[in-house]
Formats: sequence, C-alpha cells, structure tokens
Amino acid sequence: MTPSLLLTFATYAFVTSITPGPNNAMVLASGLNFGFRRTIPHLLGINLGFSAMVLAVGLGLGGVFSALPVLHDVLRYVGALYLVYLAWKIAGSGTMSDGAASARPMSFMQAAAFQWVNPKAWIMAIGAVATYTPQNGFFLNIAIVTAVFAIINAPCIAAWAGFGVMLRRLLTGPRSVRIFNVAMAALLVLSLYPLVLDSLK
Repeated sequence: MTPSLLLTFATYAFVTSITPGPNNAMVLASGLNFGFRRTIPHLLGINLGFSAMVLAVGLGLGGVFSALPVLHDVLRYVGALYLVYLAWKIAGSGTMSDGAASARPMSFMQAAAFQWVNPKAWIMAIGAVATYTPQNGFFLNIAIVTAVFAIINAPCIAAWAGFGVMLRRLLTGPRSVRIFNVAMAALLVLSLYPLVLDSLK
C-alpha cells in the first residue's frame, strides 16, 4: 500500500468511524447512563468485533455473499430487527440512579457480535476491502487495513462515549435523561432509513 493510498484510507476510516451510526449512538447513550469505565467493554467489543469483520471480509467472506446474496439480505433484516429491539431497550432505560440497579451496559461479546448484524459496519468493511486494499500483496495489505481501521476507530467511538459522560453532568433530572434516551432510540431507528430505501428499489 502506497503512502498516498494509506492516507486516503485513513481519512475514510476516520470519517466512517466518527460519523453517527448505531455504534456511536449506543456508546453515547451508554456513556450517559453508565459512565465511561462501565462502557469500556462495549467499546472494546465494537473495535475488536469490527476488526474481525474487516479481516473476514478480506479473507473471503465477501465472496460468500456474492455467491449467496440471500445471506446478506438475511443479515441485514436480522440486524434491522435487532436495532429496533436495542432502540426499545434504550428508550425504556431509567434514570442514572434507578438504572444502576436494574440495567447494565452492553458486554464485550454482545457488542462484538452486534457488528455482524450492523448494516453500517458491513458497508464500512466491504468498502475498505473493495476500494482501499490493493491486490498486489493482498494479505499484507488486508492486515494493514484491519490494523489502521482498529487504531482509528478506537478513539472515535471513545469520543462518543466521552461526550455521553459530559452530558451525564448536564442531564441530571429524570425527565431530561428520559428525553435523551428516547432521542437516541429514535436515532437508532432512523439509521435504518438507507436500508428501507434500498429495499424499496
């Protein structure tokens, strides 16, 4: 991979990692409801689960979806249903005080597994492999792409969790926290808009 291509890919990795999506909406809500420390397993699950996805797509999983496109459709719709379920859970979250006893943040394994049904994660991974991974020295290049994505993605999602922690200091009343949680749930559902449009074509 040439330095210019690496810089271009790093820009792609940053833009796709920092912009709003299901992962960022969920860690923002987790930062507010549970604090940064309790959100760390969620962050690690996103980062390592997504890195594993990029590597798997590079090593041939993308070809499986090309041969059997119905599998991709199944994953997309399962992911959509799971996002609606997560939105319902976030919308029903209690305040920071009463949520501490009954609610818990997403675990490492839950967050890692979620990447495989996250529509935005699939778009990011396939785009990285198809567009930015040269065929010459492919296996080394896919390792570089995976590592660079992991390095850039980590501080991006951590920043969203940190922003949630900052909001935690501002949204102290039960009503304001409830409004925030419902807004995050609505954003998760709205993130399905491109999937719905694609299905209507």
